Amino acid sequence: MPRPRQRPRESPALVAFGRQMRRMRESKKVKQETIAHLTKVSAPQVSKIEAGKRRATRAFVEAVDDHLEAGGALINLWEDLNKDGHPVPIWFDWPQIEIDATMLICWQHSVIPGLAQTPEYALAIVHGNQEAANLRISRQAILSRDDERGPAIVLFLIEEQVLYHQVGTAETMKNQLEHLIEISTLPNVTVQVVLSRGDHDGNMGAFVLATMEDRSEVAYVETAIRSITTDDPADLSILARTLVDLRARAVTQDMSRELIRKVAEERWT
Repeated sequence: MPRPRQRPRESPALVAFGRQMRRMRESKKVKQETIAHLTKVSAPQVSKIEAGKRRATRAFVEAVDDHLEAGGALINLWEDLNKDGHPVPIWFDWPQIEIDATMLICWQHSVIPGLAQTPEYALAIVHGNQEAANLRISRQAILSRDDERGPAIVLFLIEEQVLYHQVGTAETMKNQLEHLIEISTLPNVTVQVVLSRGDHDGNMGAFVLATMEDRSEVAYVETAIRSITTDDPADLSILARTLVDLRARAVTQDMSRELIRKVAEERWT
């Protein structure tokens, strides 16, 4: 099996934007800490933006452009890099967004979300690619991180049919559902099953909505062609409406645990 193509660690477009912002800031003798205070974004995050490791939101760019008296130059550059409401590159560094997020809402209609998978389930999903499975499992550290940010708050919304969709062996499925019940007892994790009744907007595709430290939102959306990352207000509005519908169809966490336990015992034992 060919090794998956590795994406570059940095986007030339993001690096170019960060360098330009830094040049403009330094020419005005403005410190990063001042930008952080002005935008209510932490100084390390401002540093990441200038290093091309994080994409700035439009609100951030507008505030910085105004403070630096850039006359719209920084905004124009940001717009050039965000044509059609999508970031450049289209895949933008979602793993870093996931790490930095304070809250994640994960919707899945076909498989157990990656942050809730067991090693055996993950290995089956990636067709035996151990390296890819290990990478997927390593991301779960955000559920129990003990740095100054604390663990991320995570809500898993899972379509009922996912509990019956076999991935790997029956034992893999049983262990996976038991693991799902176990992590649902964590104080920062909620697991709710969305009942498979009727049509709803969630059938269009899986997605994750991340809320960042500055309360901005970024979404990771799976499509039939590729996955995209976006913070476009129109996209976020659609996902917000979809989440309202999904939450209305979801049973409570206690009821979800009972349903998951019942499927594990009756279907996969």
